[in-house]
Amino acid sequence: MTATDSRAAALAAFAALIADETRATCLLALLDGRAWTAGELARHAGVAASTLSEHLGRLVSGGLLTEERQGRHRYVRLAGPGVAQLVEDLAAQVPAAAAVDARRPVRGLREASAGAAMARGRTCYDHLAGRLGIAVTDALTGRGLLRQDTGFALTDAGIEWFGAAGITLDLSGRRPPARACLDWTERRPHLAGAAGAALCRHALDAGWCVRVGSARAVKVTPAGERALSELLGIEPATLR
Repeated sequence: MTATDSRAAALAAFAALIADETRATCLLALLDGRAWTAGELARHAGVAASTLSEHLGRLVSGGLLTEERQGRHRYVRLAGPGVAQLVEDLAAQVPAAAAVDARRPVRGLREASAGAAMARGRTCYDHLAGRLGIAVTDALTGRGLLRQDTGFALTDAGIEWFGAAGITLDLSGRRPPARACLDWTERRPHLAGAAGAALCRHALDAGWCVRVGSARAVKVTPAGERALSELLGIEPATLR
């Protein structure tokens, strides 16, 4: 086997890790950035615990998940921001029409409401996504705090804005300060990277946003509407 053939085989094996509906369901759920127990994921995916355990073993061995055990519980989470980016980017490539499974209609108002909440605002691993994420990204760009012309980059004014807003921005690590992440519902890039993570963390810690249910959906609170209006000029109506 040539080196090229070897790489092709490795790529095919890696892609096969995601090319399974149960494993894909787990990866999408874990985009909320939190650690889930195997039992929680099994219930979410609608499979037996023994079946889910086998799937998790493959994802851990393939480097997509990390795991830790606390007592009798097994917790798993995405292996890092790179994995989250891969999953979100792949999800964004799915045609909108194909994203809705024609074989299974939406199961009532509750499921429809959950989907609407995810589209309105959600976490994508550790940054904001959905219409909320796009609104924040557009506002930062419109005010000259973020550049998108040659990829995402914070301006000097943008770095100062984070400090003035009381948002701790750590630029000392290997993670890029700002990165574009293609939003799978809006089909446009939202802010990721260190800046996106810092903004999302602050929004949750300061009570600007609260998580909705057990999914990745987040809802902007009245306090968040006021803060985002004052800091970025975002109209509250666009966040609802």
